[in-house]
Amino acid sequence: MSQAPGSTAGSSEEVTRYGLFIDNEQVSPADGEYLDVLNPATGRVWAQVPNASVADVDRAVASARRAFDEGDWPGFRAADRAKFLIRFGQAIADNAEEIAQLQVDENGKLIREMVGQAKLMPEYFNYYAGLAQMPTGSTNPLHVKDMLNYTVREPLGVVAAITPWNSPLLLLLWKLGPALAAGNTVIAKPSEVTPVSAIRFAELAAEAGLPPGVFNVVTGLGSPSGTSLTTHPGVDKIAFTGSTATGQAIAAQAGKSLKRVSLELGGKSPNIVFEDADLGSAINGLVAGIFGASGQTCMAGSRILVQDGIYDQVVEELTKRAEAIKVGDPQDSASEMGTVACRPQYDKVLHYVQVATEDGARLVAGGSPAKVDGFADGLFMRPTVFADVTNDMRIAQEEVFGPIAAVIRFSDEDEAVRIANDTQFGLAAGVWTNNIQRAHRVAGRLRAGTVWINNYRKTGYATPFGGYKQSGLGRENGPDALREYTEEKSVWVDTGQGVKDPFNPRA
Repeated sequence: MSQAPGSTAGSSEEVTRYGLFIDNEQVSPADGEYLDVLNPATGRVWAQVPNASVADVDRAVASARRAFDEGDWPGFRAADRAKFLIRFGQAIADNAEEIAQLQVDENGKLIREMVGQAKLMPEYFNYYAGLAQMPTGSTNPLHVKDMLNYTVREPLGVVAAITPWNSPLLLLLWKLGPALAAGNTVIAKPSEVTPVSAIRFAELAAEAGLPPGVFNVVTGLGSPSGTSLTTHPGVDKIAFTGSTATGQAIAAQAGKSLKRVSLELGGKSPNIVFEDADLGSAINGLVAGIFGASGQTCMAGSRILVQDGIYDQVVEELTKRAEAIKVGDPQDSASEMGTVACRPQYDKVLHYVQVATEDGARLVAGGSPAKVDGFADGLFMRPTVFADVTNDMRIAQEEVFGPIAAVIRFSDEDEAVRIANDTQFGLAAGVWTNNIQRAHRVAGRLRAGTVWINNYRKTGYATPFGGYKQSGLGRENGPDALREYTEEKSVWVDTGQGVKDPFNPRA
Protein backbone atom coordinates (compact mmCIF):
# COMPACT_ATOMS: atom_id res chain seq x y z
CA MET A 1 0.00 0.00 0.00
CA SER A 2 1.39 3.39 -0.93
CA GLN A 3 1.55 6.31 1.47
CA ALA A 4 1.14 10.05 1.16
CA PRO A 5 4.14 12.20 0.21
CA GLY A 6 6.57 12.50 3.09
CA SER A 7 5.28 9.48 4.94
CA THR A 8 7.38 6.79 6.52
CA ALA A 9 6.76 3.10 6.95
CA GLY A 10 8.77 0.50 8.71
CA SER A 11 8.44 -1.53 11.87
CA SER A 12 5.19 -1.87 13.76
CA GLU A 13 6.45 0.81 16.20
CA GLU A 14 6.53 3.45 13.49
CA VAL A 15 3.56 5.53 12.43
CA THR A 16 2.55 5.41 8.78
CA ARG A 17 1.06 8.54 7.25
CA TYR A 18 -1.58 8.26 4.54
CA GLY A 19 -3.15 10.79 2.22
CA LEU A 20 -6.53 11.62 0.83
CA PHE A 21 -7.37 9.50 -2.21
CA ILE A 22 -8.34 11.77 -5.12
CA ASP A 23 -8.05 11.11 -8.85
CA ASN A 24 -6.63 7.64 -8.18
CA GLU A 25 -3.72 8.75 -6.04
CA GLN A 26 -2.93 9.67 -2.47
CA VAL A 27 -2.49 13.40 -1.96
CA SER A 28 -1.54 15.52 1.03
CA PRO A 29 -4.16 17.72 2.73
CA ALA A 30 -4.17 21.40 1.86
CA ASP A 31 -3.48 22.59 5.40
CA GLY A 32 -1.23 19.72 6.46
CA GLU A 33 -3.45 18.66 9.37
CA TYR A 34 -3.46 14.97 10.31
CA LEU A 35 -5.31 12.76 12.78
CA ASP A 36 -3.90 9.84 14.76
CA VAL A 37 -5.34 6.37 14.21
CA LEU A 38 -5.18 4.18 17.32
CA ASN A 39 -5.21 0.43 17.70
CA PRO A 40 -7.88 -0.18 20.37
CA ALA A 41 -6.25 -3.39 21.54
CA THR A 42 -2.80 -1.91 22.16
CA GLY A 43 -3.69 1.74 22.66
CA ARG A 44 -0.88 2.74 20.29
CA VAL A 45 -0.97 5.14 17.38
CA TRP A 46 -0.09 3.21 14.23
CA ALA A 47 -1.20 5.54 11.42
CA GLN A 48 -2.09 9.12 10.59
CA VAL A 49 -4.63 10.35 8.05
CA PRO A 50 -5.61 13.84 6.87
CA ASN A 51 -8.26 15.84 8.66
CA ALA A 52 -9.73 17.08 5.40
CA SER A 53 -10.46 20.79 5.18
CA VAL A 54 -13.16 22.52 3.16
CA ALA A 55 -10.58 22.96 0.39
CA ASP A 56 -9.82 19.23 0.39
CA VAL A 57 -13.51 18.36 0.15
CA ASP A 58 -13.89 20.85 -2.70
CA ARG A 59 -11.05 19.12 -4.50
CA ALA A 60 -12.60 15.67 -4.05
CA VAL A 61 -16.04 16.85 -5.17
CA ALA A 62 -14.52 18.57 -8.20
CA SER A 63 -12.81 15.30 -9.12
CA ALA A 64 -16.00 13.28 -8.78
CA ARG A 65 -18.04 15.95 -10.55
CA ARG A 66 -15.62 16.05 -13.46
CA ALA A 67 -15.60 12.25 -13.73
CA PHE A 68 -19.40 12.23 -13.86
CA ASP A 69 -20.04 15.26 -16.06
CA GLU A 70 -17.12 14.88 -18.47
CA GLY A 71 -15.83 11.35 -17.99
CA ASP A 72 -16.79 8.07 -19.59
CA TRP A 73 -18.01 6.19 -16.50
CA PRO A 74 -21.72 7.17 -16.54
CA GLY A 75 -21.90 6.40 -20.25
CA PHE A 76 -20.16 3.05 -20.08
CA ARG A 77 -22.18 0.09 -21.18
CA ALA A 78 -23.68 -1.71 -18.22
CA ALA A 79 -21.61 -4.74 -19.23
CA ASP A 80 -18.40 -2.70 -18.94
CA ARG A 81 -19.27 -1.45 -15.48
CA ALA A 82 -20.06 -5.05 -14.56
CA LYS A 83 -16.64 -6.19 -15.77
CA PHE A 84 -14.98 -3.62 -13.55
CA LEU A 85 -16.99 -4.71 -10.50
CA ILE A 86 -15.91 -8.31 -11.08
CA ARG A 87 -12.25 -7.24 -11.36
CA PHE A 88 -12.61 -5.17 -8.20
CA GLY A 89 -14.04 -8.19 -6.42
CA GLN A 90 -11.10 -10.28 -7.54
CA ALA A 91 -8.69 -7.64 -6.26
CA ILE A 92 -10.40 -7.86 -2.87
CA ALA A 93 -10.11 -11.66 -2.94
CA ASP A 94 -6.41 -11.41 -3.75
CA ASN A 95 -5.84 -9.01 -0.84
CA ALA A 96 -8.39 -10.32 1.66
CA GLU A 97 -5.89 -10.95 4.44
CA GLU A 98 -4.43 -7.46 4.13
CA ILE A 99 -7.71 -5.56 4.21
CA ALA A 100 -8.92 -7.74 7.06
CA GLN A 101 -5.78 -6.93 9.04
CA LEU A 102 -6.20 -3.20 8.46
CA GLN A 103 -9.71 -3.32 9.89
CA VAL A 104 -8.58 -5.27 12.95
CA ASP A 105 -5.85 -2.69 13.57
CA GLU A 106 -8.47 0.05 13.30
CA ASN A 107 -11.42 -1.26 15.29
CA GLY A 108 -10.32 -4.31 17.28
CA LYS A 109 -12.78 -6.80 15.80
CA LEU A 110 -11.73 -10.42 15.58
CA ILE A 111 -9.39 -11.26 12.71
CA ARG A 112 -11.44 -14.35 11.91
CA GLU A 113 -14.57 -12.23 11.46
CA MET A 114 -12.81 -9.64 9.33
CA VAL A 115 -11.20 -12.29 7.12
CA GLY A 116 -14.60 -13.90 6.68
CA GLN A 117 -16.13 -10.58 5.62
CA ALA A 118 -13.27 -9.85 3.23
CA LYS A 119 -13.60 -13.25 1.55
CA LEU A 120 -17.35 -12.71 1.14
CA MET A 121 -16.99 -9.32 -0.51
CA PRO A 122 -16.22 -10.64 -4.01
CA GLU A 123 -19.65 -12.29 -4.01
CA TYR A 124 -21.21 -8.89 -3.34
CA PHE A 125 -19.29 -7.41 -6.26
CA ASN A 126 -20.42 -10.24 -8.52
CA TYR A 127 -24.01 -9.62 -7.48
CA TYR A 128 -23.76 -5.89 -8.15
CA ALA A 129 -22.19 -6.69 -11.52
CA GLY A 130 -25.34 -8.61 -12.35
CA LEU A 131 -27.48 -5.84 -10.92
CA ALA A 132 -25.79 -3.35 -13.25
CA GLN A 133 -27.19 -5.28 -16.22
CA MET A 134 -30.73 -5.74 -14.91
CA PRO A 135 -33.53 -4.19 -16.96
CA THR A 136 -34.50 -1.09 -15.02
CA GLY A 137 -37.04 0.57 -17.29
CA SER A 138 -40.54 -0.26 -18.47
CA THR A 139 -43.07 0.43 -21.20
CA ASN A 140 -46.41 1.58 -19.91
CA PRO A 141 -49.99 1.24 -21.15
CA LEU A 142 -51.56 4.59 -22.00
CA HIS A 143 -55.03 6.10 -22.11
CA VAL A 144 -54.32 7.87 -25.44
CA LYS A 145 -53.75 6.51 -28.95
CA ASP A 146 -50.63 6.77 -31.06
CA MET A 147 -48.30 7.38 -28.13
CA LEU A 148 -45.52 5.34 -26.61
CA ASN A 149 -44.29 5.83 -23.07
CA TYR A 150 -41.24 4.23 -21.55
CA THR A 151 -39.11 4.85 -18.50
CA VAL A 152 -35.37 4.69 -18.00
CA ARG A 153 -33.25 4.86 -14.88
CA GLU A 154 -30.21 7.09 -14.96
CA PRO A 155 -27.41 7.63 -12.42
CA LEU A 156 -27.95 10.37 -9.86
CA GLY A 157 -24.50 11.93 -10.10
CA VAL A 158 -22.03 12.40 -7.25
CA VAL A 159 -22.69 10.29 -4.17
CA ALA A 160 -21.26 10.99 -0.71
CA ALA A 161 -20.94 7.68 1.15
CA ILE A 162 -20.44 8.25 4.89
CA THR A 163 -19.65 5.09 6.80
CA PRO A 164 -19.16 3.97 10.43
CA TRP A 165 -16.36 2.18 12.23
CA ASN A 166 -17.96 -1.14 13.12
CA SER A 167 -17.73 -2.89 9.72
CA PRO A 168 -15.79 -0.31 7.72
CA LEU A 169 -15.49 -1.97 4.33
CA LEU A 170 -18.60 -4.12 4.20
CA LEU A 171 -20.83 -1.14 4.96
CA LEU A 172 -18.92 0.95 2.44
CA LEU A 173 -19.41 -1.82 -0.12
CA TRP A 174 -23.17 -1.78 0.49
CA LYS A 175 -23.13 1.78 -0.87
CA LEU A 176 -20.27 1.69 -3.32
CA GLY A 177 -21.39 -1.44 -5.19
CA PRO A 178 -24.85 -0.28 -6.31
CA ALA A 179 -23.70 3.32 -6.74
CA LEU A 180 -20.99 2.27 -9.20
CA ALA A 181 -23.25 -0.29 -10.85
CA ALA A 182 -25.70 2.49 -11.63
CA GLY A 183 -22.98 4.74 -13.11
CA ASN A 184 -22.48 7.25 -10.29
CA THR A 185 -19.22 8.63 -8.96
CA VAL A 186 -18.52 8.32 -5.23
CA ILE A 187 -16.73 10.17 -2.46
CA ALA A 188 -16.34 8.03 0.65
CA LYS A 189 -15.95 9.64 4.05
CA PRO A 190 -15.06 6.84 6.50
CA SER A 191 -15.18 7.22 10.26
CA GLU A 192 -12.10 8.91 11.66
CA VAL A 193 -11.71 5.78 13.79
CA THR A 194 -11.31 3.46 10.78
CA PRO A 195 -10.03 5.46 7.80
CA VAL A 196 -7.04 3.50 6.52
CA SER A 197 -8.94 0.49 5.18
CA ALA A 198 -11.08 2.77 2.99
CA ILE A 199 -7.97 4.30 1.45
CA ARG A 200 -6.66 0.84 0.62
CA PHE A 201 -10.07 -0.09 -0.78
CA ALA A 202 -9.87 2.86 -3.18
CA GLU A 203 -6.34 1.90 -4.21
CA LEU A 204 -7.54 -1.58 -5.13
CA ALA A 205 -10.38 -0.08 -7.17
CA ALA A 206 -7.87 2.01 -9.11
CA GLU A 207 -5.64 -1.02 -9.63
CA ALA A 208 -8.68 -2.87 -10.99
CA GLY A 209 -9.14 -0.18 -13.64
CA LEU A 210 -11.60 2.34 -12.23
CA PRO A 211 -11.14 5.69 -14.02
CA PRO A 212 -9.74 8.61 -12.00
CA GLY A 213 -12.30 10.56 -10.00
CA VAL A 214 -14.93 7.84 -9.92
CA PHE A 215 -14.07 6.76 -6.36
CA ASN A 216 -12.41 9.23 -3.99
CA VAL A 217 -11.82 9.07 -0.24
CA VAL A 218 -11.67 12.00 2.15
CA THR A 219 -10.78 11.35 5.77
CA GLY A 220 -11.33 13.51 8.82
CA LEU A 221 -13.66 14.56 11.59
CA GLY A 222 -17.37 15.16 11.24
CA SER A 223 -16.60 18.86 11.17
CA PRO A 224 -15.24 20.17 8.90
CA SER A 225 -14.80 17.09 6.69
CA GLY A 226 -18.22 15.45 6.96
CA THR A 227 -20.28 18.64 7.15
CA SER A 228 -18.46 20.15 4.16
CA LEU A 229 -19.28 17.03 2.16
CA THR A 230 -22.95 16.72 3.12
CA THR A 231 -23.65 20.41 2.45
CA HIS A 232 -21.62 20.67 -0.76
CA PRO A 233 -23.65 21.86 -3.77
CA GLY A 234 -21.73 19.47 -6.02
CA VAL A 235 -23.04 16.39 -4.18
CA ASP A 236 -26.30 14.88 -5.44
CA LYS A 237 -26.91 12.16 -2.86
CA ILE A 238 -25.84 11.27 0.65
CA ALA A 239 -25.74 7.62 1.73
CA PHE A 240 -25.09 7.41 5.46
CA THR A 241 -24.75 4.65 8.04
CA GLY A 242 -24.44 5.67 11.67
CA SER A 243 -26.34 7.00 14.64
CA THR A 244 -29.90 8.23 14.43
CA ALA A 245 -28.93 11.65 15.81
CA THR A 246 -26.30 12.16 13.11
CA GLY A 247 -28.67 10.84 10.45
CA GLN A 248 -31.30 13.36 11.50
CA ALA A 249 -28.76 16.18 11.24
CA ILE A 250 -27.67 15.01 7.78
CA ALA A 251 -31.27 14.76 6.59
CA ALA A 252 -31.93 18.31 7.80
CA GLN A 253 -28.86 19.59 5.99
CA ALA A 254 -29.72 17.69 2.82
CA GLY A 255 -33.27 19.02 2.88
CA LYS A 256 -32.08 22.57 2.31
CA SER A 257 -30.90 21.66 -1.19
CA LEU A 258 -33.15 18.60 -1.64
CA LYS A 259 -30.28 16.18 -1.98
CA ARG A 260 -31.31 12.56 -2.20
CA VAL A 261 -30.71 10.76 1.09
CA SER A 262 -30.57 7.14 2.25
CA LEU A 263 -29.98 6.49 5.93
CA GLU A 264 -29.19 3.26 7.77
CA LEU A 265 -29.39 4.26 11.42
CA GLY A 266 -29.66 2.90 14.93
CA GLY A 267 -31.56 0.05 16.47
CA LYS A 268 -32.73 -1.40 19.74
CA SER A 269 -33.76 -4.71 18.31
CA PRO A 270 -35.92 -7.20 20.23
CA ASN A 271 -34.90 -10.86 20.26
CA ILE A 272 -38.09 -12.62 21.39
CA VAL A 273 -37.99 -16.10 22.96
CA PHE A 274 -41.27 -17.98 23.44
CA GLU A 275 -41.69 -20.91 25.82
CA ASP A 276 -41.96 -23.41 22.97
CA ALA A 277 -38.63 -22.40 21.40
CA ASP A 278 -35.69 -24.74 20.96
CA LEU A 279 -33.77 -23.24 23.88
CA GLY A 280 -30.36 -24.52 22.85
CA SER A 281 -30.63 -22.88 19.48
CA ALA A 282 -32.25 -19.77 20.94
CA ILE A 283 -29.50 -19.22 23.51
CA ASN A 284 -26.91 -19.51 20.76
CA GLY A 285 -28.84 -16.91 18.78
CA LEU A 286 -29.10 -14.58 21.76
CA VAL A 287 -25.36 -14.79 22.39
CA ALA A 288 -24.52 -14.18 18.73
CA GLY A 289 -27.08 -11.40 18.49
CA ILE A 290 -25.66 -9.23 21.28
CA PHE A 291 -22.06 -10.34 21.85
CA GLY A 292 -21.00 -10.89 18.24
CA ALA A 293 -18.73 -8.01 17.15
CA SER A 294 -18.70 -6.90 20.81
CA GLY A 295 -22.29 -5.75 20.39
CA GLN A 296 -21.16 -3.08 17.94
CA THR A 297 -23.75 -3.67 15.24
CA CYS A 298 -26.84 -1.66 14.40
CA MET A 299 -28.83 -4.90 14.31
CA ALA A 300 -27.64 -6.13 17.72
CA GLY A 301 -30.33 -8.06 19.58
CA SER A 302 -29.87 -5.86 22.62
CA ARG A 303 -33.38 -6.31 24.05
CA ILE A 304 -33.94 -9.95 24.91
CA LEU A 305 -37.64 -10.61 25.51
CA VAL A 306 -38.32 -13.90 27.31
CA GLN A 307 -41.66 -15.50 28.17
CA ASP A 308 -42.48 -16.01 31.87
CA GLY A 309 -42.23 -19.79 31.97
CA ILE A 310 -38.60 -19.91 30.82
CA TYR A 311 -37.39 -16.50 32.00
CA ASP A 312 -35.25 -17.66 34.93
CA GLN A 313 -33.80 -20.52 32.92
CA VAL A 314 -32.81 -18.24 30.04
CA VAL A 315 -31.27 -15.66 32.37
CA GLU A 316 -29.25 -18.37 34.12
CA GLU A 317 -28.01 -19.90 30.87
CA LEU A 318 -27.28 -16.53 29.27
CA THR A 319 -25.30 -15.53 32.35
CA LYS A 320 -23.18 -18.68 32.13
CA ARG A 321 -22.56 -18.19 28.42
CA ALA A 322 -21.62 -14.54 28.84
CA GLU A 323 -19.14 -15.33 31.60
CA ALA A 324 -17.58 -18.09 29.50
CA ILE A 325 -16.89 -15.91 26.44
CA LYS A 326 -13.16 -15.49 25.89
CA VAL A 327 -12.35 -11.80 25.57
CA GLY A 328 -8.89 -11.39 24.14
CA ASP A 329 -6.41 -10.39 21.48
CA PRO A 330 -8.33 -9.79 18.23
CA GLN A 331 -5.44 -11.40 16.35
CA ASP A 332 -5.83 -14.66 18.26
CA SER A 333 -8.14 -17.12 16.52
CA ALA A 334 -9.12 -18.49 19.94
CA SER A 335 -10.56 -15.13 21.07
CA GLU A 336 -14.36 -14.91 20.96
CA MET A 337 -14.76 -11.17 21.53
CA GLY A 338 -12.35 -8.35 20.76
CA THR A 339 -12.35 -4.74 21.83
CA VAL A 340 -14.69 -1.81 21.82
CA ALA A 341 -13.53 0.27 18.86
CA CYS A 342 -12.51 3.56 20.48
CA ARG A 343 -12.22 5.32 23.81
CA PRO A 344 -15.40 7.47 23.54
CA GLN A 345 -17.47 4.36 22.77
CA TYR A 346 -15.78 2.42 25.56
CA ASP A 347 -16.65 5.18 28.04
CA LYS A 348 -20.22 5.22 26.73
CA VAL A 349 -20.63 1.49 27.31
CA LEU A 350 -19.35 1.78 30.89
CA HIS A 351 -21.68 4.74 31.44
CA TYR A 352 -24.69 2.64 30.45
CA VAL A 353 -23.73 0.01 33.01
CA GLN A 354 -24.07 2.71 35.63
CA VAL A 355 -27.32 4.00 34.11
CA ALA A 356 -28.89 0.54 34.08
CA THR A 357 -27.87 -0.12 37.68
CA GLU A 358 -29.27 3.21 38.85
CA ASP A 359 -32.56 2.51 37.04
CA GLY A 360 -32.99 -0.75 38.96
CA ALA A 361 -31.86 -3.39 36.47
CA ARG A 362 -30.14 -6.42 38.04
CA LEU A 363 -26.58 -7.03 36.88
CA VAL A 364 -26.02 -10.77 36.49
CA ALA A 365 -22.89 -10.89 34.30
CA GLY A 366 -20.01 -8.60 33.39
CA GLY A 367 -20.45 -4.90 33.89
CA SER A 368 -16.75 -4.00 34.01
CA PRO A 369 -13.64 -3.83 31.84
CA ALA A 370 -12.00 -7.12 30.90
CA LYS A 371 -8.37 -7.69 31.79
CA VAL A 372 -6.34 -9.24 28.96
CA ASP A 373 -2.74 -10.23 29.58
CA GLY A 374 -0.32 -8.17 27.54
CA PHE A 375 -2.90 -5.52 26.64
CA ALA A 376 -2.95 -3.15 29.60
CA ASP A 377 -4.20 -0.27 27.46
CA GLY A 378 -6.74 -2.28 25.47
CA LEU A 379 -10.41 -1.29 25.34
CA PHE A 380 -11.78 -4.67 26.39
CA MET A 381 -15.21 -5.04 27.99
CA ARG A 382 -16.73 -8.06 29.71
CA PRO A 383 -19.94 -9.38 28.12
CA THR A 384 -22.69 -7.89 30.27
CA VAL A 385 -26.20 -9.09 31.08
CA PHE A 386 -28.90 -7.16 32.96
CA ALA A 387 -32.02 -9.00 34.14
CA ASP A 388 -35.32 -7.62 35.48
CA VAL A 389 -35.24 -4.85 32.88
CA THR A 390 -38.46 -3.02 32.11
CA ASN A 391 -38.99 -1.49 28.71
CA ASP A 392 -39.15 2.05 30.05
CA MET A 393 -35.58 1.91 31.34
CA ARG A 394 -32.93 3.77 29.38
CA ILE A 395 -31.01 0.53 28.87
CA ALA A 396 -34.07 -0.75 26.96
CA GLN A 397 -34.74 2.39 24.95
CA GLU A 398 -31.36 3.88 24.04
CA GLU A 399 -28.81 2.32 21.72
CA VAL A 400 -25.64 1.40 23.61
CA PHE A 401 -23.69 -0.15 20.73
CA GLY A 402 -21.76 -2.45 22.99
CA PRO A 403 -21.89 -5.90 24.62
CA ILE A 404 -24.81 -5.25 26.99
CA ALA A 405 -27.93 -7.44 26.95
CA ALA A 406 -31.15 -6.22 28.58
CA VAL A 407 -33.45 -9.14 29.46
CA ILE A 408 -37.16 -8.30 29.67
CA ARG A 409 -40.00 -10.55 30.81
CA PHE A 410 -43.31 -10.95 28.93
CA SER A 411 -46.40 -13.05 29.53
CA ASP A 412 -48.03 -13.68 26.15
CA GLU A 413 -47.78 -12.95 22.45
CA ASP A 414 -49.64 -9.65 22.57
CA GLU A 415 -47.41 -8.32 25.31
CA ALA A 416 -44.29 -9.47 23.47
CA VAL A 417 -45.35 -7.60 20.35
CA ARG A 418 -46.31 -4.51 22.34
CA ILE A 419 -42.94 -4.39 24.11
CA ALA A 420 -41.03 -5.14 20.91
CA ASN A 421 -42.70 -2.28 19.04
CA ASP A 422 -42.47 0.17 21.96
CA THR A 423 -39.32 1.89 20.73
CA GLN A 424 -38.31 4.72 18.43
CA PHE A 425 -36.35 2.22 16.36
CA GLY A 426 -37.42 -0.42 13.88
CA LEU A 427 -34.35 -1.96 12.32
CA ALA A 428 -34.53 -5.66 13.15
CA ALA A 429 -36.09 -8.32 15.37
CA GLY A 430 -35.80 -12.02 16.14
CA VAL A 431 -38.54 -14.56 16.91
CA TRP A 432 -37.77 -17.91 18.53
CA THR A 433 -40.62 -20.45 18.50
CA ASN A 434 -41.47 -23.90 17.14
CA ASN A 435 -45.04 -22.79 16.42
CA ILE A 436 -44.98 -21.96 12.73
CA GLN A 437 -48.26 -20.06 12.82
CA ARG A 438 -47.02 -17.89 15.68
CA ALA A 439 -43.67 -17.32 13.97
CA HIS A 440 -45.23 -15.81 10.86
CA ARG A 441 -47.99 -14.07 12.80
CA VAL A 442 -45.54 -12.28 15.08
CA ALA A 443 -43.17 -11.46 12.21
CA GLY A 444 -46.08 -9.76 10.48
CA ARG A 445 -46.90 -7.65 13.53
CA LEU A 446 -43.37 -6.42 14.26
CA ARG A 447 -42.46 -2.95 13.01
CA ALA A 448 -38.97 -3.81 11.82
CA GLY A 449 -37.19 -3.87 8.48
CA THR A 450 -35.73 -7.35 9.04
CA VAL A 451 -37.23 -10.18 11.07
CA TRP A 452 -35.30 -13.38 11.71
CA ILE A 453 -37.23 -16.51 12.67
CA ASN A 454 -35.17 -19.03 14.66
CA ASN A 455 -31.93 -17.33 13.61
CA TYR A 456 -30.33 -13.92 14.04
CA ARG A 457 -27.87 -11.44 12.52
CA LYS A 458 -27.97 -12.76 8.97
CA THR A 459 -27.67 -10.47 5.93
CA GLY A 460 -27.14 -11.08 2.23
CA TYR A 461 -26.40 -9.14 -0.93
CA ALA A 462 -29.66 -10.17 -2.63
CA THR A 463 -32.02 -9.19 0.17
CA PRO A 464 -32.87 -5.64 1.27
CA PHE A 465 -31.69 -4.22 4.58
CA GLY A 466 -33.01 -1.10 6.29
CA GLY A 467 -35.31 0.10 9.00
CA TYR A 468 -38.69 1.42 9.99
CA LYS A 469 -39.25 4.55 12.07
CA GLN A 470 -36.06 6.24 13.25
CA SER A 471 -33.90 3.39 12.05
CA GLY A 472 -33.58 4.99 8.65
CA LEU A 473 -34.73 5.74 5.13
CA GLY A 474 -34.33 3.52 2.08
CA ARG A 475 -32.86 0.06 1.65
CA GLU A 476 -29.41 -1.36 0.98
CA ASN A 477 -28.64 -4.55 -0.97
CA GLY A 478 -31.01 -6.40 -3.26
CA PRO A 479 -32.60 -4.88 -6.36
CA ASP A 480 -33.92 -1.97 -4.27
CA ALA A 481 -30.35 -0.77 -3.78
CA LEU A 482 -29.95 0.14 -7.44
CA ARG A 483 -33.08 2.28 -7.30
CA GLU A 484 -31.59 4.23 -4.41
CA TYR A 485 -28.82 5.43 -6.76
CA THR A 486 -30.86 6.28 -9.85
CA GLU A 487 -33.37 8.82 -11.12
CA GLU A 488 -36.36 7.61 -13.12
CA LYS A 489 -37.16 9.38 -16.37
CA SER A 490 -40.44 9.10 -18.25
CA VAL A 491 -40.23 9.48 -22.06
CA TRP A 492 -43.28 10.13 -24.30
CA VAL A 493 -43.07 9.43 -28.04
CA ASP A 494 -45.65 10.33 -30.67
CA THR A 495 -46.05 7.33 -32.97
CA GLY A 496 -48.94 8.85 -34.94
CA GLN A 497 -49.26 11.74 -37.37
CA GLY A 498 -47.77 14.47 -35.28
CA VAL A 499 -49.34 17.05 -32.98
CA LYS A 500 -52.45 18.82 -34.27
CA ASP A 501 -53.18 22.48 -33.72
CA PRO A 502 -54.77 22.50 -30.24
CA PHE A 503 -56.91 25.51 -31.12
CA ASN A 504 -58.07 24.27 -34.50
CA PRO A 505 -58.41 20.46 -34.22
CA ARG A 506 -60.07 20.20 -37.68
CA ALA A 507 -57.11 21.73 -39.46
